[in-house]
Amino acid sequence: MTSLGLCAFGMTGPDLLELARSADQFGFDALWLGEHIFHPLGYGSDHPTDGTQAHSHHVGPIVDTATELTDPWTVHAAIAASTSRIKLGTAVYLAPLRHPLLTARTTITVQELSGGRVLLGVGTGWLEEEFTALGVPYKTRVSRTEECIEVLRAAWSGEPFAHKGKHFDIGPVQVHSRKVDIPVILGGNGPKAMDRAARLGNGWFTSGTPSFEGSLELVTEVTRIRETYGKTDDFDCYVRVDATKESQLQRYHDHGMTNLVVWADSIWKGESVEEKRANLEKAADDLGVRSA
Repeated sequence: MTSLGLCAFGMTGPDLLELARSADQFGFDALWLGEHIFHPLGYGSDHPTDGTQAHSHHVGPIVDTATELTDPWTVHAAIAASTSRIKLGTAVYLAPLRHPLLTARTTITVQELSGGRVLLGVGTGWLEEEFTALGVPYKTRVSRTEECIEVLRAAWSGEPFAHKGKHFDIGPVQVHSRKVDIPVILGGNGPKAMDRAARLGNGWFTSGTPSFEGSLELVTEVTRIRETYGKTDDFDCYVRVDATKESQLQRYHDHGMTNLVVWADSIWKGESVEEKRANLEKAADDLGVRSA
């Protein structure tokens, strides 16, 4: 069975909440929220997929002063209280910009508030100016991300722990009194990113919107890498697609890609909430999404 989620970036908090309520009703599987914290004016950083088909959804700078920015966990807490089944994903959350104990506290709270619907999509980041402004060395973002994941899993265990690493010296502490299971989904299409996802993640998420052929190649590769590490546990690949009809999704399903995601702003559009809901419901019908 194919599940179809939505990903959103550059939308206001109230609009995201309305979208989530409607998507929950119409049967979409998940809502994945992107994030940046502020608008670096005149930044010079390039997204890893700039200038390629994989990132053709965006026109112009990804983060400019016209881009609406929200905190994904604040929005997801509101969504959790307003919906019953849609999963709450981040694609992606910039973990290296925060201390992992703070991330642990937030994710545990939203996971329990939502009844276990959190999908923690994590990225290492690409916007150097964002790291500089927050006092985090940009060159450490990869090792910092990996260490954050290690600390998060210890914090989610519900047990006391101590950690002494390259970036964080913690403990002994106990973050929660109960074990909380939160899947970590790592994003990125490059060789190092895919190796990191295969090695450390519970799943992988495409960056940008690759072609069908590109998606199949990437899924095949991350699966192959997991085999080299001897990984046999469940591992979900979330593939962002540009599709408007169920028959287009079927092609992915026939090749084993069953966790698909479309850009929300391609179907959640209109001058009013009512018009947006009508367009989303029609898209759900066209894409074969089954009403909840």
